[in-house]
Amino acid sequence: MTDVREAGEHQSGAAPVEGRRSGRRRSDRVVGSSRAGQAAIDQAMAAAGTSRPVRISGPTGVGKKHMAAAIHAWSSRSGPFEIVNCGAVSEALLSREIFGCASGVYPTLPASHEGALVNSAAGTLVLDHGENLPHELLELLGKAIATGSFQRDGDGEHRDLASRIVLTSEAPLGQTAFVNLPHHVVEIPALSERGEDVLALAAHFLRAHSDAEGVEAVGFTAGARSALTQEAWPGNVRELSQRIHQAVRLAGSGAISAEALLLSVADDDIPSFKEAKRAFETRYVVGLLRRCGGNISRAARLAKKDRKDFYDVIRRTGVNPSDFR
Repeated sequence: MTDVREAGEHQSGAAPVEGRRSGRRRSDRVVGSSRAGQAAIDQAMAAAGTSRPVRISGPTGVGKKHMAAAIHAWSSRSGPFEIVNCGAVSEALLSREIFGCASGVYPTLPASHEGALVNSAAGTLVLDHGENLPHELLELLGKAIATGSFQRDGDGEHRDLASRIVLTSEAPLGQTAFVNLPHHVVEIPALSERGEDVLALAAHFLRAHSDAEGVEAVGFTAGARSALTQEAWPGNVRELSQRIHQAVRLAGSGAISAEALLLSVADDDIPSFKEAKRAFETRYVVGLLRRCGGNISRAARLAKKDRKDFYDVIRRTGVNPSDFR
C-alpha cells in the first residue's frame, strides 16, 4: 500500500500517513499518495533547498501556482511571493511588468515602474502561463539569471537580481537561454493519471473548507468515496477542491454525500427526484440557519424568499431553527 505524504504536516484521513512537518500553514501543504504525486513533492522540496530557477509543468488545474507557493514557503527566502500572469498581460507590456521601466518608455503608461523583479526581491517571482512569454523575453530572463543582474526598460542602471524565478507552463518550452540554464523541473500529471491522490486530496480539502466555513464535516459517505474515485476530474485538483467546497456549504456538518458533491452514483443508489429535492432543501436550510444563527428573517433575505414562504420550507424539512441559536 502506498502511504500518503503531505509535505508540510501529517495528513488526516483513513489511510496510513507518512507526513513531513515544516511548521507552515495548512494552505501551503501539498498532498500526494500516488507515486507520481510523491515524485512531484520530492522534486519541489529539492527545489526549495536551492536558489536555482524552477519550471513547473502540468495541465490546467493541477495546482502549479500552489506548488510554487509551497516551494517558496519551504525555502529560506524572506521576501514576498509575487505572481505575474503572462496570459493576462499584453505581450507589449510583459517586459514592463517583469523588468520594470523608466518614465516615458511606454506612452500609454508614462510613469516609471519598478517591475516584478524588484517587487519580489529576496522572495519568489512566479511567471504563470510562461508559454505566453515571447522568445526574446525568455532570452533576457535567462541572461538576467546567468549574470545575476538586469536592467529596466529605458534605464542603463544594472540592478541585482535577488528573486528566485519560477515559471509555470502547460507545455514544455522551446530551447531558450532560460531553459538551457541549470534549473529544477517539477512535473505534475493530471489528476486522472494519479487516482490514488483523489481521496487524500479530498480529505485535505474537506478539512480546509470545513474550517473556513466554520462547520464540522465528519467525512464522506461510502457512496461519495466511490464516486470521487470513479470521476474523471477533467478540471483536475481545482475542480475537486471546488466540488468539495460547494458540498461543505450545502451539507454543513455531517458526512458529505455523492449528491452534495453533484457526482453520479450507482443506479440503485440514485434517489427519487422528490427525495433528492427534500435532501437538498434540508442541507440548504441547515446551512443558512447555521450561518444566520437561527435568525429566520435574515436567512429568508439571503435565500431571497418571503419570510412566510421560507418558514414553510423549514417546516417541510423538520429542521428546528432554535437548534442554531
